[in-house]
Amino acid sequence: MKNLLVSLDQLTQFDEIVDVRTPLEFAEDHIPGAINAPVLSNEERVIVGTMYKQVSPFEATRVGAAMVARNIAHHLETTFAGRPRNWRPLTYCWRGGKRSGSMTTWLNLIGWQARQLDGGYKVYRGSVLEALKRLPGQFDYVALTGHTGSGKTRLLQALRKAGAQVLDLEELACHRGSLLGALPDQPQPAQKAFDTALVSVLSRFDVQRPVFVEAESRRIGAITLPQTLLERFQGGACVEVEATHAERITFLLQDYAHLFDNPDSFKHQLDRLIGLHSREQVKHWQHLIDAGNRIGADGMGGRRAAAARAELFGELIERHYDPAYQRSSRQHFSRLGEALHFSFRPNAADSAGQAAALLASVAQAGAKADGNADEKASGKVLTGTPHRAAEAAHVAAPPGVAAGAEVGLPGGAPERPAPVKPQ
Repeated sequence: MKNLLVSLDQLTQFDEIVDVRTPLEFAEDHIPGAINAPVLSNEERVIVGTMYKQVSPFEATRVGAAMVARNIAHHLETTFAGRPRNWRPLTYCWRGGKRSGSMTTWLNLIGWQARQLDGGYKVYRGSVLEALKRLPGQFDYVALTGHTGSGKTRLLQALRKAGAQVLDLEELACHRGSLLGALPDQPQPAQKAFDTALVSVLSRFDVQRPVFVEAESRRIGAITLPQTLLERFQGGACVEVEATHAERITFLLQDYAHLFDNPDSFKHQLDRLIGLHSREQVKHWQHLIDAGNRIGADGMGGRRAAAARAELFGELIERHYDPAYQRSSRQHFSRLGEALHFSFRPNAADSAGQAAALLASVAQAGAKADGNADEKASGKVLTGTPHRAAEAAHVAAPPGVAAGAEVGLPGGAPERPAPVKPQ
């Protein structure tokens, strides 16, 4: 069988990658692009594992072999029935052992040039962890900071459409990152799957261009960000995204409207704030949730419900999110005053135009920093270092679009943490 083993760096030489592990193992994480053709079901793997420990390895192997043979036969009749004669698949299991070995043997007996990944998923997972130590440090980052409801994620999405390199960590984590950030009917991925997706995105970036990222805490819901990435974008330049109080409330009413679909769950999430706020204060917010779902027969219920929802988010902004952001920004941003301040209208239809304005501002600030660096090199100035902000995106912004900028980005990459989203 040794002549059927191939290394991880040969993945691209095959027509298809076949993961023969159980559906649960596959769902937790898998090599990008792989299909799942399990040779043991979730239940069958438990049966074989229990028999291996409680009966004997021989009996477990005998029973497991029969299960594997039936499942391989099923895949030959269904999953692989339409594969051409010259099909070249690569199979893998957990460690490149019996499961993928069995599938590889049968595929070769049929006539396909199948190969088995040496070391299996375990080797691939090791490569992901190694990449997470190496890849994040290759890029310069521009972190979007700002109060809850200022539309940082919406601006990040607009920057992507405008041509900038964007790392949307909340999109990868399927979570908005705040106390109420769980997405409706969309569970978060496993940590391993998140790591794989993150490496996949970073691998496609150009190291000569900066990466825009929303400032996050170490955890986004149940997902933990790699320390190497945190340290890198915490030490990079930042943009303070600003929106009016009214615009922030409107934005939150849109993005978090689904919370009122399940008021009991919404109120339960607010229970977690007891301790940071009095029980009476949290109860008041929970009463506003009930009022926000109350539609009366007098025709005024809709307006009263809308007013209650606006009051709820207004108070959460004023009494919880903003004070928490101020504490965290003072703690983590010693040079926050050097950030580029950008006025954003998160509810406006021209988010693409606003993103172009930001890119123009960043490019202008970067060019200024580069000029200062040249002067410094010639002894004309004492401060300022060049950075790649001027290469924020290969798009041409129209004249005058930088009106939202108030001050320039700091030169270089000062060592300062990114703001932590209040939880």
